[in-house]
Amino acid sequence: MPLLRSVLFWLHLAAGLIAGLVIGVMCATGAALAFEKELVAWAERDARRVDIPASSARLPLAELTRRVRTAHPAARPTAVIVSADPRAAVTFQLGRDGALYADPYTGAIRTPASTRVRDFLHTLEEWHRWLALGDDRRPIGKAVNGAGNLAFCFLALSGLYLWWPRSWSVRGFKTVALLNGRLTGKARDFNWHNAVGLWCAPVLIALTLTALPISYRWASNGVFQVFGETPPPPGPAAAPAGPALAIVRPEDTPPLDPDALLARARALAPDAESFTLRLAAGNGGREARHPDANAAAPARPSSPPPATVVIRTPGAWPRTAATTLYLHPFTGELLRRESFGDLTPGRRARTWTRFLHTGEALGLGSQLVAALACLGGCLLVYTDFALAWRRFLPRRDASRAT
Repeated sequence: MPLLRSVLFWLHLAAGLIAGLVIGVMCATGAALAFEKELVAWAERDARRVDIPASSARLPLAELTRRVRTAHPAARPTAVIVSADPRAAVTFQLGRDGALYADPYTGAIRTPASTRVRDFLHTLEEWHRWLALGDDRRPIGKAVNGAGNLAFCFLALSGLYLWWPRSWSVRGFKTVALLNGRLTGKARDFNWHNAVGLWCAPVLIALTLTALPISYRWASNGVFQVFGETPPPPGPAAAPAGPALAIVRPEDTPPLDPDALLARARALAPDAESFTLRLAAGNGGREARHPDANAAAPARPSSPPPATVVIRTPGAWPRTAATTLYLHPFTGELLRRESFGDLTPGRRARTWTRFLHTGEALGLGSQLVAALACLGGCLLVYTDFALAWRRFLPRRDASRAT
């Protein structure tokens, strides 16, 4: 047992020194990114919230789309989000380039007074994912961060063994697991490293393990293979469950406008808190788009894609779960309803790993725990370097004192 502890200690120390800087970057950025959506929503509340006039008559989505295209000709919305909250602006998503907001009562196209919070968090995300390297070097940054995540997982697992109290007494537990504010120097750093590491290790293990499918294709495929499923091909999204949807285009019948599709979705899910209508790429929202399409559809496809509406309902579990409605684009007929429970076990597990990594799957409480664990990771990196410095490069005044 002493040999195992000795081997683990030196491996733990070496891994921490080699990957410490990368781990520090991931922890520092991850602490802020845990609340990315909430911070952006708060910072952009001036554009996202509207006043309800006396008439409270809402403009059609087609008119709002026209006004978006007029005000921002280069904009290519990928989806439009309508909230059940009457004070919420209609959101036109622009992919990763942000969003535009339309006042559903006046038609005014709104943009946030400042995008500094969004831009800052976007920069943190680039550091978190690929060390903010340029497009040509992005795979290198992603590989370095992936290796750093693997090292961090090993550090948390080995540290949990090294930090665990050797004595099963109350005094022994307090010595290792509780912070001692009276200590200084090496003893303080050792106490901080052990106490913070012991409490943060379970959360850090979960965060690093759930990051593996994001960093590595083999890990993502492994989630599906555990459940005996064939991993989906690389792409922006998985195909809907069940057989392919074959849609017959009625003669001389135009496709339904967004308002008609939204009204059909409201009738199918009256308790939903938001509706997201996917739009065709690059056409400004004139045609519904299948979520897995990788390119613009032909002018008149033999089998047009279904209209896709993603709905979110209060009290859904997990918190990030959504239901997708596939509607006939010409008649509004419900072709398929796909909820989180309808997904295969592999897809459900893969969804869990994605949102457990950020803490979103369990709500604000778990996001706070994830953020605190990331801050604890920053402290672990500091104390690791401080202890190594004192071990290999002792201070001169300490040597003279002896």
